[in-house]
Amino acid sequence: MTSWNIDPSDQTQLRLTADASLSKGTAPPSKGWTISGDVLALLYRLASDPDTAGDALKLLHELQAHQVELDLQHAQLEANERAFAEDLAHYKALYDFAPVGYFVVGLEGLIIDGNLAGASLLGGGPPEFRNQSVDSFLAPESRPAFVELLKTLREGRANASCEVQLRHGANSSRRFRIAANRSPSGEVLLMAVSECDRSRET
Repeated sequence: MTSWNIDPSDQTQLRLTADASLSKGTAPPSKGWTISGDVLALLYRLASDPDTAGDALKLLHELQAHQVELDLQHAQLEANERAFAEDLAHYKALYDFAPVGYFVVGLEGLIIDGNLAGASLLGGGPPEFRNQSVDSFLAPESRPAFVELLKTLREGRANASCEVQLRHGANSSRRFRIAANRSPSGEVLLMAVSECDRSRET
């Protein structure tokens, strides 16, 4: 018996682990799986006949080992899910609390998502800037540079950057650098926005 499609070597190791657990009496607790009435009836008929009693014992062991395999796989899936959730929370914290603005932007320049620093730059939270065009937040004189950045990335260049000024608010008098590249899938742009180093201007 096998469970679902897994590597044969993994299946073999799983069976060895299950057999060892059964022989030592250390099998994990069942997750609620039980032997059906039809299988129990079959086991009873086999066990009642001296000629097939050995087959009954083999079948019973096979069922027990298979149940332990399922329990072990279930435990591994739960552990993987916990590890994934922890990794996701870790990287989400790195994204949300990064000291520069990060944005996920569509190929046409519409903002899909952004972090807290990005929200602060634009003067609002994600609900206010999502589905808004990046260039709508830029000073008019900065928009051509951003349009050129989009064009460069859409044409296949791996990354591009430009300097811009925001349209209004407390950040409007400061210059910012937008560094962007296409995502591995190529479907969106990943942008980092940071203030330009003023010391280089003097």
